[in-house]
Amino acid sequence: MKTNNGRRPNILWISFEDTYPYYGCYGDSVARTPNLDRFASGGCLWTNCFATAGVCAPARSAIITGMYPISIGTQHMRTTHQSPTVPELPTPYSPVVPPHVKCFSEYFRAAGYFCSNNEKTDYQFETPLTAWDDWGESAHWRNRPDLDQPFFAVFNPGRTHESGMWEGKTSDEEFDLDSIVVPPYLADTMEVRKSLSRMYSNIERSDQEFGELLQQLEDDGLTENTYIFHWSDHGPLPRGKRWLYDAGIRVPLIARGPDLPRGVVSPQLVSTIDLAPTMLSLAGIECPKHLQGQVFAGPDAEKPRDYVYASRDRIDESYDRVRAVRDERFKYIRNYYPDIPYFQWVPYLNKHPIVREMIDLYLDDKLDTAQSLMFQPQRPVEELYDTRLDPHEINNLAADEKYAEDLKRLGNQMDHWLERVGDLGEIDEAEMVRQWYPDGVRPTTAQPKAFIIGRNNIGGVVVPDREVVSCSAPNRLMLYCASQGASLAYTLGSGESARWQLYTKPLKLEEGTYTLRVRAVRVGYFESQEARFELQITSLTVAEMDAQPSVAGSQ
Repeated sequence: MKTNNGRRPNILWISFEDTYPYYGCYGDSVARTPNLDRFASGGCLWTNCFATAGVCAPARSAIITGMYPISIGTQHMRTTHQSPTVPELPTPYSPVVPPHVKCFSEYFRAAGYFCSNNEKTDYQFETPLTAWDDWGESAHWRNRPDLDQPFFAVFNPGRTHESGMWEGKTSDEEFDLDSIVVPPYLADTMEVRKSLSRMYSNIERSDQEFGELLQQLEDDGLTENTYIFHWSDHGPLPRGKRWLYDAGIRVPLIARGPDLPRGVVSPQLVSTIDLAPTMLSLAGIECPKHLQGQVFAGPDAEKPRDYVYASRDRIDESYDRVRAVRDERFKYIRNYYPDIPYFQWVPYLNKHPIVREMIDLYLDDKLDTAQSLMFQPQRPVEELYDTRLDPHEINNLAADEKYAEDLKRLGNQMDHWLERVGDLGEIDEAEMVRQWYPDGVRPTTAQPKAFIIGRNNIGGVVVPDREVVSCSAPNRLMLYCASQGASLAYTLGSGESARWQLYTKPLKLEEGTYTLRVRAVRVGYFESQEARFELQITSLTVAEMDAQPSVAGSQ
C-alpha cells in the first residue's frame, strides 16, 4: 500500500513494559501523561485491547509471531533460563515452533523495509539473526543506509517494568499519595501507595521518552507518512501481572497514521495477536494465512471480533494452566488445577514490595474478603465476571443461575478456540521438550549451501565452502538450507559489526572478487555454522545487467 504521497508508509512502535492504561487519556486523574494524551487526541484510542498472556515472554512471543503461545509451545514462563533453585525443570530450552512460523518482521524485510528494534525482544526464544536489520540499544530508523527506504522501527522503553516499583528504583514522593486510588484487591497501606507512586512516576518518565521519539520523527519530516502505535505487553500489579484478570491482560493501545481516524475512542475488542496482521495490512504486504489474529485498523480492517482469549501456564518455578475468554462485558476463566492455591511459589514475584506487604497482612489475618482473594487455598473450576459492574473481577458469578447462559456461551467459545488453535498445555512440558529435542539434543540448523546457476549450468554448480570458485557472468547465486522452515542471512561485510541481509531471491553476481558469508536460522534450533563462499566473477557486461539485486551492491 502507498499513502497519498505515493510512498510506502513507515511503521513505528513504541511499547511500554508492564503497563495497564493508567493514563490521563484513559480517564486516570492521577496520571501525568501529556505526550500520550496529546497523541491520543489526534489519533485513535482503543479501550478494550487485551494481551494473550499476563506475563512477558509468552505475551511477546504472540506479538512477534502472530500465533497464540499455547499453539506454538511458548506458553511457559520462562524457558531460556534455568532456575537456580529448581534445576529439575526441563529448562533451559528454546521452543521449536512449527517450521512456517517466523518473526513477522521478516515479512517486512522481504518486502524491502528496514526493520530495527531498540532493544528488548524477550520472545521466549533467541532473537533470530533474520528478524532485524538493526537490533540493540542504538537501533534506530535513522540507521537505515538509504533514507528513502521505508522502515518498521520498534522502541521498548523499559522503565515501567514491574521491578521499577521496588524500593530505591524511583522516588516515593513524586505523586501525592493521598490522591492514588488503590484497587480493592490490594491492601490500602502506605507501602502499597508508595509502590503505586513509583509506578505512576515510571509511566510519567516513559511518557517523556515517548514524546522525544515523536519529536525525532517530526524533525526528520516523517510524521505524516508513518503509522505510530503504542501498546504494552501486559499489566503491572499483583493479581494483575501473570494472571488473566483485566488488571493483567488489559493494555493501552493508541495509534495515529495517514488514514486512521483522529480523535476517536473505540470500544472495539482488540487482541495483541492482531498487531502482526494489522501492520502487514497497513504496509500493503500480503498476510500469511497461518497468523491467528485479524486486521483491526486501516482500509482492510475486518469485522470487529466478538471475543479475545488468553492463557496462563507455568510461571517461573510453578506450574499452572488457566484459560480465559472475554467479550465486551463478561470474562470467563477456566482453572485446570482447581486444587492448587492462587498464591504460588514465584520468587521473583515475591520480591515485589506490594506482595511482601500483602503477605505480612495475610499472616496477621488483616485482609478483607477482596484482599484475601489472591491467598485462597483453592480455586473454582470456573470463574465468571461482569466486568461492567465489577471491573476488578471480585464477585464470581459462575454459580449464579441468572448468568447460566453467559457461562455456557463463553465456555463453548473457549472450547471452540482451543480446538481451532490447539493447546500444547495439554502436554507435560518435559514431554513437549523431548519431542523437540530427541535424545535430549537440541537440533541445529543445517549449514547453508550455494549454487551458481548460469546459461550453461542449468542444474547449478555447487560452490564449495571456503574454497575459491571462479566463473563468468551472466549467472545467479542461489542459497539453500536443508532445514525445513529455515531463513537465510548473508553479508559481504567482515567482523561482528557486519550488516546481515535477509535472503529472498537469487543474487546477481557482478564482476569482482569477494567473500560471501551465509548463516541459516530456524526458531528453536541452534544457528547453523557460518558458510563462506569465495567468489571470482569475470566478464559481466552492462548489457547483461537487469533490475535484480546484486551481491556486490549489497554491502
